Amino acid sequence: MAATRTGRPRASGSSPTGLGTRADVLAAAAALFGTRGYASASTHAIAEAAGIRQATLYHHFSRKQDILLALLLDTVQPSLDVAAQLLARDEEPAARLWALCVADVTLLAEAPHNTGGLYLLPEVSDAAFEPFRERRSELETTYRTLVAACGVAAAAAGASLVLALVESVILQRKGGQTATLDATTIADAALRVLDLDAAARERAAASGPDVLAVLS
Repeated sequence: MAATRTGRPRASGSSPTGLGTRADVLAAAAALFGTRGYASASTHAIAEAAGIRQATLYHHFSRKQDILLALLLDTVQPSLDVAAQLLARDEEPAARLWALCVADVTLLAEAPHNTGGLYLLPEVSDAAFEPFRERRSELETTYRTLVAACGVAAAAAGASLVLALVESVILQRKGGQTATLDATTIADAALRVLDLDAAARERAAASGPDVLAVLS
């Protein structure tokens, strides 16, 4: 029986990310998708950048689509986890909305690669990425629920505005404008765009950090 093929020896003798082969593949793919585009980044190039054989890549991901889907889900699932906890809490809705904005912006702004920019790839409209679109829709629903709880009449429109502000960090990173990526500033702006009164905004900004601090 032929021996099982494993990844080629690494120059450093260890995983580039320190998190294992799967994480190495995702990090390499994120970098290549962001610079070359999805269509131009082959699995061979991804494997080479990750420091493994192409056969090893296919042990973890059957198709290149699976790699992109994993990256997309990683951009939204942590925010969904935070959102679920926030919906179950009883602090003022504005404080919980502020906390969600901060958590979401922080995730998008501090990821090693601008993986949020993958949302913009035309390939994401393919049926293969429906699981991501479903998760993102769940996140939008949470924003809408919290916006409505703040007393905003046009909750759907308000949630769209808030989410657009949050996701503006994607384009800011793409344009190299990282100096302005302050999560609390964006969260404050999100409450202002909803036209909440000053007292409600001040309470939210004051108690929002405590809300975040107790989340697991």
